[in-house]
Amino acid sequence: MNTVLVVDDDAHIRKLIRLYLENSHYQVVEAEDGQEALELLGKHSIDLAIVDVMMPNMDGYELTEDIRSFLDIPILMVTAKGESQDKVKGFRAGTDDYLVKPFDPVELILRVEVLLKRYNISVEEKVKVGSVVIDKDRLTVQSGENVITLKKKECELLFVLASSPGKIFTRNQLIEKIWGYDYEGDERTVDVHIKRLREQLEGFEDITITTVRGLGYRLEESHG
Repeated sequence: MNTVLVVDDDAHIRKLIRLYLENSHYQVVEAEDGQEALELLGKHSIDLAIVDVMMPNMDGYELTEDIRSFLDIPILMVTAKGESQDKVKGFRAGTDDYLVKPFDPVELILRVEVLLKRYNISVEEKVKVGSVVIDKDRLTVQSGENVITLKKKECELLFVLASSPGKIFTRNQLIEKIWGYDYEGDERTVDVHIKRLREQLEGFEDITITTVRGLGYRLEESHG
């Protein structure tokens, strides 16, 4: 599940954007100003930021420049200003796209999807590693005629790992992406789900979930 940071000092706008994003299966983290946004970016694994221009303490242009200095994620700027010079200022600050209030929430979702695809951040519901296809909608893993059905969290966990084969994910990153950043359970939840996944994937020789001691887990494609 992709995580979107929504930065706006208007609580009603944040609530509206959150509603539409969550209905489209995105996880949402909210900030009411640029300073809070930077703190959240340091704590959470964010895939895309939606940034309002007019905010107290730090405006959207300054925040965008700050994000660009340390993070390569898509940024969508939202503003009440429709003047061309404001758009130019936004693009010069480093935004990827621009949306003028009042906006159509459906258009917002479409722009989010396009930006994630442009950055090659997975928005697909299927991912393939070798001969193995993981379908997040159907909760299935398939290789040839071998098909198994997983529980929702197990499938989401496998999907995240399989979306970036070879990449090490910490337990904390996996908890954020699958259980949410406000999850208060134990990190061992991840270990339990990994154990179950390994048991169920024994018949799939193309993929292996490896433990990286002291760091976390990664999914590897088995060759030969």
